[in-house]
Amino acid sequence: MSAAPAAAPPSKGHPLQLSALLNGHAHQVIYGDTEIPIAAAPCVDLDRVAPGSLYLALPGHREGGPEGIATAFSRGAVAVLVEEPLSPNEAFSEADLAAPPGTCVVQVADARVAAALVSARHHGDPGAAMDVVAVTGTNGKTSVSSMYESLLRIANDARVGVIGTSGARTGGDPIPMPRTLLSTPEAPDLQYLLARMRSRGTLSVVLEATSMGLLEHRVDGSHIDVGVFTNLTQDHLDDHGTMEFYRDAKLRLFQGLCRQAVVNLDDPVGATIPQMMPGATVTYSVEAEADYRATDLVVDASGTRFVLHHDGRKYPAAIPMPGRFSVSNALAALAACHLQGHDLAGLVAALERMPQIPGRFEHYAAPRGVSVIVDYAHSPDSLDKVLATIRGFAPGRVFTVFGCGGDRDTTKRARMGEIAGTYSDRCVLTSDNPRHEDPEAIMDQVAEGIERTGTPFTRIPDRRAAIDRAVSVARSGDVVLIAGKGCEPYQIVGDEMLPFDDMTTVHEVVAAH
Repeated sequence: MSAAPAAAPPSKGHPLQLSALLNGHAHQVIYGDTEIPIAAAPCVDLDRVAPGSLYLALPGHREGGPEGIATAFSRGAVAVLVEEPLSPNEAFSEADLAAPPGTCVVQVADARVAAALVSARHHGDPGAAMDVVAVTGTNGKTSVSSMYESLLRIANDARVGVIGTSGARTGGDPIPMPRTLLSTPEAPDLQYLLARMRSRGTLSVVLEATSMGLLEHRVDGSHIDVGVFTNLTQDHLDDHGTMEFYRDAKLRLFQGLCRQAVVNLDDPVGATIPQMMPGATVTYSVEAEADYRATDLVVDASGTRFVLHHDGRKYPAAIPMPGRFSVSNALAALAACHLQGHDLAGLVAALERMPQIPGRFEHYAAPRGVSVIVDYAHSPDSLDKVLATIRGFAPGRVFTVFGCGGDRDTTKRARMGEIAGTYSDRCVLTSDNPRHEDPEAIMDQVAEGIERTGTPFTRIPDRRAAIDRAVSVARSGDVVLIAGKGCEPYQIVGDEMLPFDDMTTVHEVVAAH
């Protein structure tokens, strides 16, 4: 986080000047004067530029970027922040900028670092007024966030803010935002959400910190009290190239962005974090000695019972979610709450009363004794864990309906097919979010892995028809897993986001039979 001094919250009718937003941060004025008031919130999307706003021209941003500077000024922006040229031969001319009189353009070394700073200051550094928890890791971010929210609500009747894959809410009430595919919003949106939560009397906030969100400085300036690390497994290599770069992006949370850490000792990367933050880390585990440890796990379709060990005491505990990975997520949420001063015994009592998490091992008892489970599992590790758990308690056959997303890491597709075939009695291969790829080509790659196992499978590109097929042929005692999209309310085909929800579809196809 920037060491520059924080600005005071802007008062109504007295917006902060650009000079105050940038105070202490290196910048160069290339046009105009920074003694200009910024009356509207900083923004990165051109369609959200308002009169009096500061336009942040982030390189590579699809809805704006440097190419949108002239348009931003035409829509009323009074100032623009740009990044240094990519090479010594590049420069911004007045003609390129099309800056009207009375406006200002400033240049910084890294537009994203500056965007986080000025956005936090514009909204009065809202994170400083609340307990902020950031959760990172390949799997479990949404589950840990939801569990954290539920524990504080049930144990303390607390108003908790949540920012992540499922959008933003506080006290259970959604905060409207333009639709985005980002689990970690861009810095201006994140600071806006934190400010809205502060204004509603929220005392605790939990947010999902994705690898790209950390790499692009979106959570900088959020005054994170506790950083949580869940695990690191193969995913997002399309963004990072190698597992090493992916790991380093995740670990950025623990390199000055949070005051304390809660880490999973069962993960090799998590086990390195205590050395990065000595004296400021607590640990959890279902396999090793840790500050918060679970033993004696008993798993069935309704949930998991276990014994929590902490500080020399034992606490009988239970959660309404099956599986070791669910217990691990619960330990992370429990530790984060306890680290912030909440009573451990009350938190443990609240564990059993947590509701189902939409799209995360979400269970539906269909007619004829069929169990349907919808889960977000879209990586090899997450699919393996979910199916291993189901295989452990399923009295009948296991059907897996799944696909892989387009424009994403292709190296995991055959591996996921092999995992599905290994644990399932039958697979229904379908389309996930194909984006700009041919769904049939994606299924070809996944099918290679299923074929290695010899498990019979059916290819049905239409996801609704695939779900219908699996649910209709299942009989009493069978379990149908629908994996990959969880509670996403859309399917991405090309550039379109078509309405589609897995669990809603399950209810519809059951009602139709």
